[in-house]
Parts: sequence; structure tokens; C-alpha cells
Amino acid sequence: MDIRIRLNSQEDTYKLAKILSEYVFPGMIIGLSGDLGSGKTTFTKYLAKEIGVIDVLNSPTFTILKTYKGNFDLYHMDVYRLEGIGYDYELDDFIYGKGIAVIEWCEYIEVMLPEDIIKLSFKFVDEQIRDVLIKGSGKYEKIVEKISDRYSN
Repeated sequence: MDIRIRLNSQEDTYKLAKILSEYVFPGMIIGLSGDLGSGKTTFTKYLAKEIGVIDVLNSPTFTILKTYKGNFDLYHMDVYRLEGIGYDYELDDFIYGKGIAVIEWCEYIEVMLPEDIIKLSFKFVDEQIRDVLIKGSGKYEKIVEKISDRYSN
């Protein structure tokens, strides 16, 4: 299942993260894609806050992976620099770990990811507005359905 949501502001991005946070579970995999500056890290910051992470979250662009403690462990990955070489970094323990894996630029390590995943693709509309395509496969389809119902209310 997939849905499109328009984010007209930072508050809308926060609302989306808050709604998704209500459905997270250990071992959840969230793939993010979109151009630089489209909102991937901002969304992840809001999601982290909602799952109890109190540390300051910033992009792991140069470290590839940062872990945070909250109600769930959060594995925040930015795999932009790993296109085609993801296996060299042995990320499986985090992608398939007991925490929540949030993977920016997930398309670069597609071969490492399971079929069951929720993906959010951020697209610029203008300086403030983003369109987000949310796709859920397998066990994530029901979550996307719930997001659709909740976001529109």
C-alpha cells in the first residue's frame, strides 16, 4: 500500500513523525529517500523525540551510523556514501537488530534490505512544502493504512 501526504510546514513533518511513532516496534525498518535537504534528518529527529531519545540527533553522513537510546534503541544510518558497497560495512546487526533502523538514502543499499519495509520518499515542492510518498509492504501495509487515516484527521 502507498499514500501521498503533503507536508506544508515543519509542524506537519512533526505530526507525521508523531503518528508513525505510535506504531513502531522492535526490529522496525524505516527507509528514507529524497534529495539533500528534503527533510529526512528532520523527520528522524522528530521521530527520535517521540520515542524518548533525549540526545541531540544529527545526520550520520560521515560516520554512517549513530545509535541512540530511548524507549527503543534507534539506529540512524546515512548510507549516501555506501552506494554499491554497503556489505563492506556489516550493517546487518543494526538493520535487523532489536531497535528501530532509520536508513537515509535507503535506495543505495536496497539489496541488503528485506521486502517488508516502510519507505518514505521526500520530494521538494517549494522551500517549505514537501510531498511524501509512503510505501509499506508486508507487515507495514497496515501501518501505512493507519497513517493515512490518522494524518487526514
